[in-house]
Formats: sequence, structure tokens, C-alpha cells
Amino acid sequence: MKKNIMNTKYIFLLLIFIGFTACNDPEDIVPPVETPQLPDLIAGEADFSKYVSIGSSLTAGFSDGALFKASQENSFPSILSQKLSILEEGNFIQPLMDGDSGLLVIGNTRIAPPRLVTLGGPPLPLESVIGTVKDSTDLAKPSPTGPFNNMGIPLAKSFHLLAPGYGNIANFPTAANPYFIRMTGATPDASVIELAMAQSPSFFSLWIGNNDVLGYATSGGDGTNPITDQPTFDFAISTLVSTLTSGGAKGVMANIPYVTDIAHFTTVPYNPVPLNAATAAALNTAYAQYNGGLQLALANGFIDALEAESRTIRFEASETNTMVLIDEDLTDLSGLGLPNYRQSTEDDLFVLPLSSLIPDGYGTAIPLEDKWVLIPREQDDIKKAIDDFNITIEAAATQAGLAFVDANDLLTQLTSTGLPSNNFILTSNLVTGGAFSLDGIHLTSRGYALIANEFMKAIDAAYGSNFEASGNLVDIGEYPTNYLPLLPSPE
Repeated sequence: MKKNIMNTKYIFLLLIFIGFTACNDPEDIVPPVETPQLPDLIAGEADFSKYVSIGSSLTAGFSDGALFKASQENSFPSILSQKLSILEEGNFIQPLMDGDSGLLVIGNTRIAPPRLVTLGGPPLPLESVIGTVKDSTDLAKPSPTGPFNNMGIPLAKSFHLLAPGYGNIANFPTAANPYFIRMTGATPDASVIELAMAQSPSFFSLWIGNNDVLGYATSGGDGTNPITDQPTFDFAISTLVSTLTSGGAKGVMANIPYVTDIAHFTTVPYNPVPLNAATAAALNTAYAQYNGGLQLALANGFIDALEAESRTIRFEASETNTMVLIDEDLTDLSGLGLPNYRQSTEDDLFVLPLSSLIPDGYGTAIPLEDKWVLIPREQDDIKKAIDDFNITIEAAATQAGLAFVDANDLLTQLTSTGLPSNNFILTSNLVTGGAFSLDGIHLTSRGYALIANEFMKAIDAAYGSNFEASGNLVDIGEYPTNYLPLLPSPE
């Protein structure tokens, strides 16, 4: 029995020896994985020695409802300039805010509120989380020293970039921009394009036009901020491009996304109101006289049965009641003492700030004014304007031989399937999507990194550079989506 045990022991050792020997056969040796050799970065036909970016808030790095130092440092032109500097040494100067709260003041008067933050849920005002902010940027104090490579001006429309005095504090608030006031220095009446050209740019980026329609959209199409007329827009784009290229500079342009697809307009559903039976009954009683008036209007031929039905107000015990709104496109029944009320449908869009007012009775006891909602006709007006503006932008880029970024198509992908980049899939969802910041309009720093990559790809295609092929696109995962209430540490 002992001999059998010893034999088994030797057989086991022999098998181990054979196994080790077999692993040494040439065909079983796994060769080392070779890292592919990437080419060196080249500029192609472009000269990046003096890069100047021109645009609005999307160029400035606006995020979370404010402009603040951390967001500016992660603006897409800043990210792009870091890659351009590999080819051409130079500083990219931005008009950095004085802190990270985003609060903008003149003396003791607030001009722009602090940024928004999240604790994992919906957007919150910064001061509701940390108390009164201690840092602000004061227009009454000395401004940073230019010239500035980043000429992104929050709130600016296309024609504002040509306007003299747009940065003169003496013209504020009627005809001057508070962010541009900080950039004009000793030449307060100089225009944005004049200050850009004074730097003799060899390369530029131009992304403008969003605010020419966005102001109309965010005000619910109520008429206080109209869409720029087409001749004015065409003149502005033509003048900007011809001026920027007059010295032989090359550049890249981007078009306008469909603003009604952004999170600011897609987060609040059309049926967000929870009601118990008692509250629903009380509301129905409150609107009974209005509903009775509709029947009188129907009986006298002022409206047809279909419109009478669509305008009738009904609530029920449910988590998904629709909202009462004022629709100026309905038949005017003011002669009968009836307002233009109806309840919301899935074809309506609502601005993000409404979400905090619904618990206070907005949309139920308080019918929604025009500024809270984009009805279908207003959405159509916005889409037509963007389509027409984008024709102008792409034609100008093509005629001047500039690189072109289809930002409209990028947003369409974000809202439909999401945009994969490295190990991330960015979507347009508020807070969790990764692309849109907490204001639902502007991008996160990760979103701006994505845009910087798209600009580099477009530059490659137009001028023969090789940012993508040389491995110089940025890793968007290195950029934050939401900033902590207390910076500088990003999440």
C-alpha cells in the first residue's frame, strides 16, 4: 500500500514536470503586445501660432447657470488651445472670473446669480446649500488685463459682436453686456470683432447664433426677446467671416443646435401634477364657470365642438394631471369674458424653471403664462429660424474654406441614441446625462471636452492636421460633469 502511494506521488510530480515542459514549446509562447506607433502631431495647412475664439456663452465656458473660473478653465477653446500649444507655444488668455461662485455684481447690486449645484437630485441654488457666497466678481473693480484669446461673450447674439459700445459700462444695462465690460479695458467702445482682430489671429473658432433664437425660446416666445431677423443675421455672419479671414487666417465654425431639444425644454413633462380626489374636485369646481362659458360659445357658433372639447378643463385623482396654460393661438373669446385656457398636451414644451413652481399651484390654480411654455407654433418658428440660420453659417464656412462642425447633428445624436466617447455615453438628460449642465442649456466640462474633440476632427478634415490620428483627442472622462458646492475640487 505504501509503494502505491509512493508511485502515485512520483506520477503526480512527473505530470507537473511535463506541464511545465509543454508550456515551453515555441507555439505556446504568447508574443508581447506591441503598442502601435502613432505619428507625430502635424498642423497641416493651418497656422495655430495665434488662436482666438469668438462666440457666446458656449465659447466662454458658461455652465450650471453661471460663468465661473473652473468652468472657464474647461471651456472648449481652452481645451483646444492646450492641444494647439503642442505645435505652437503660446499662452491662451481668458477673462477669468474672480472666483467659483459665478456671482456677478456691480458694487452691492447683483447682476447674475451664483451657479447651480446638485446633491444627487435636482439642481439647487448654490446659496441654498452653502449659505451666502463670499466671493463675487465686481464690475466696479479693475478688470483683468487683456488682450484675451477667448472672446466668448455670454448673452451675445450674432450682431452684438459687431456693436461698438457693447462693452462700455456707461451703456449698461440697456446696451452693454456685463461680461464684455470686463474685457474692453482702455477701449470701452471697441467691438468684440475689433478686439479679436487687434490680435492678428492666424487661426480662429467662431460659434455664434445660439442666442439669436435661444432668448426667444427661454422666454416662452412671449415677445420680450424676439428671434433675430434673417437679413440682420446674414449680415452679421458675412461680416464676421470676411473680417476674420481678411488677413489670411484659417478657422473653424459650428452651427446652431435645435434648442428645443436641450434639457431645459425636455425635462418638465406635460403631465407633472399629482392630485388627490379632494384637490381635483376643488379645482374642477373652480373651473366649472369657464367650462360652462365654452358650452355657451359652442352653442352660439363662436367655436366648434372639437375646440370646445380641447379647451375644457378637467382634473382627476392621479399622479399625472396635465396643466392649464394660456394659448394665444386659440380663438379669442374675450368678448364673452373667457380667457384662452386649455390643458397641456405632449406637443407642448415647458421651461426648466417651471419645475420648482408646480407645487405652488402653477399649472393648476394658476394658469401658465406664455413665458412658461412653448406651444407647437412657437416651436415651429424656432426650428425654421435655426434651419435658415444654419444654411447661412454652413454656406459662409464653405465659401471661406473653413472647417465646419455640425453641432446640430451632435445634439440630435445626444437626444436620440446618446453620443459614445471613449468609455462614456453622453445623453441629454439633466443631471445624469453627462453632457448638459444643471441649467439644462449649457454644457458640462465633459460636454465641452467632447466639443473640443469635434472641433479637432473638423480641423483635421479641412486642413490636413492629424489630432485624431496622432492620439491627441482628449479623454472626456478626465473632465467633470457636476462641480461640488465648494470648489476647487470637482466631482
